[in-house]
Amino acid sequence: MHEKHNRRPWLYAGLAGLIAGGAAMMAPACASMGGPPSGRGLEMMKQSANYRDGRFVNGIPVGDPPLFQTLKEWVKGGEHTVPEKPVPVVKLGKTDLATLPPSGLRITWIGHSTTLVEIDGVRLLLDPIWSTRSSPFSWTGPKRFYEPPVSLDDLPPIDAVLISHDHYDHLDMDTVIGLARKGFRFLVPLGVGARLMNWGIPAGRIEELDWWEAAEVKEVTVTATPARHFSGRSLLMMDRDKTLWSGFAMAGPEHRVYYSGDTGMFPGIIEIGKRLGPFDASLVEIGAYHQLWADLHLGPEQAVQAVKDVRGGMLIPTHWATFDLALHSWVEPAERLITAAAKRNIPLAIPKPGQSVEPSSPRPLVRWWPEIPWQTAEEHPVVSSGPATRLRQGISNE
Repeated sequence: MHEKHNRRPWLYAGLAGLIAGGAAMMAPACASMGGPPSGRGLEMMKQSANYRDGRFVNGIPVGDPPLFQTLKEWVKGGEHTVPEKPVPVVKLGKTDLATLPPSGLRITWIGHSTTLVEIDGVRLLLDPIWSTRSSPFSWTGPKRFYEPPVSLDDLPPIDAVLISHDHYDHLDMDTVIGLARKGFRFLVPLGVGARLMNWGIPAGRIEELDWWEAAEVKEVTVTATPARHFSGRSLLMMDRDKTLWSGFAMAGPEHRVYYSGDTGMFPGIIEIGKRLGPFDASLVEIGAYHQLWADLHLGPEQAVQAVKDVRGGMLIPTHWATFDLALHSWVEPAERLITAAAKRNIPLAIPKPGQSVEPSSPRPLVRWWPEIPWQTAEEHPVVSSGPATRLRQGISNE
């Protein structure tokens, strides 16, 4: 957990995992993978404009990372990809989140993409993962940098759990089962409902959404928004893109919040802003990027551009500082984000795990992470493919 030069020993254990994953595709032995869509869920998928030839597709195709070069980079590993010292965490108990915020909007970052959004009297929990590893296995895979700042038992009542896609760092079987025992409602993209039902969650507590479809959670409208990513839980990727991926827009009587989910840059973010914005705050992913897979993750500079495009208000980063999922220094996303946001005059908050942010009462930004080496945008540019003029603005000096 604290090695300075991470050579990713779990990659080698992953070879055994590939064999296990292949066996799991032939027999339902690996429960964490969840079941394939069928019945009414499959029929809903077939009606989607994003579903073609048995798979979901992006509005702009994503380029697959070159296999040999990608494997070479992962085996070589990166430097400073995990913390050497304990990460500062704001511990939360049952009483800390028991009362709704008087401001009407409070956002608490639990870690990675897991975030509690309290908006206009409604509590929404995004992409919850409380497990030690982001993996189908308990013995190998990316391990948490710190324990979750709040236990599942100490969470306040949740009006709906929002899941953006079925990757293991966003859809965690044990966490979902734990939340389901509390009777919570789940909003998920098309096809993901089958995963939950395979784990025993009643169909009546699951609502599947296509892009631009909405569900009402008390006074808040939750809309599934387009994203540029992919899906799949099989380690052999035999189920790639069999379920949909999305972001979410949350709109109450007084406040609006945008959550990007996992995404590369794409012009559709502008349309999200036009149709559903402006927003008081945007939760945008900033980590796990690399130029070899720049179509799948934004990176810090394009995250800033995305917030500008979506009319996103305050930027609160997600998808970083919790699991080792890439090759960059673990502090790099935040450092690059600060530089990029300052150039574009985007208001920014970077909470510690467990820390809350109220956009109506911004606080001075404090670097709570250590000073360790990292690469600048010029040293390691991350630019998604597609309409070059729009996309390259993400690393411009405008």
